[in-house]
Order: sequence, then structure tokens, then C-alpha cells
Amino acid sequence: QVQLVESGGGLVQPGGSLRLSCAASGSMFSIGTMGWYRQTPGKERELVATITRPGSANYADSVKGRFTISRDNAKNTVYLQMNSLKPEDTAVYYCNANIRPIDSDAMPYWGKGTLVTVSS
Repeated sequence: QVQLVESGGGLVQPGGSLRLSCAASGSMFSIGTMGWYRQTPGKERELVATITRPGSANYADSVKGRFTISRDNAKNTVYLQMNSLKPEDTAVYYCNANIRPIDSDAMPYWGKGTLVTVSS
């Protein structure tokens, strides 16, 4: 069974940094684009950043210049380095990946989320 497991969330002061990780596991043929989304209470889930398998990245305007997405294809893992964090970055961060399992067609998978709180 394919699953995504996030780690690295927590409490950080404004201006601080955090690094999120998300590892995919299970029986997979391939992993395509991976990404990070975030959601706060009462709001829709929004895109933070995505990265293709070759490494082409895309960012939301609100995080450009502060966040960096990367991936290690050998480890089936995607990372999100978050610098210069602001209180408005507080949210539950979700990992997403387009995965083709060995027994079905490719489809999007989601992690359960990790909470990032930016507060003094």
C-alpha cells in the first residue's frame, strides 16, 4: 500500500527556519511530480511548491525567495526548506505526489499533514 509520511513540523519563532520531509513508501512503479500544500482553518488548501521528477520547481508567490523545494529520487523523498518564516505561514502542511503503484494507474496521494506554527 502506497503512503506518504511527513515529518519536520513544529513551533518556530518568526524569522526562523524549518525543514519538512515527506517519504513515499510501498510498491510503486514511479513517482512523478511531488509537492507541498498548506491549509489553515476555514480556508481552502493552497499550493506552496511543486517539483517535477527532473527537478523543475514551481512556487506560490507568497513563498518565493523564502522556501526551497527539493527531492531525492533514490529515497522517494521530497523536502521543503522554509526560511524567514512569518506568522502567516502557520498552517498544516500536506505532502502530495503523483504515484503509479504496481497494480493500478497513476493517481495523486496525500500525506496526513504536519503542523507548522510560527509564533513568538
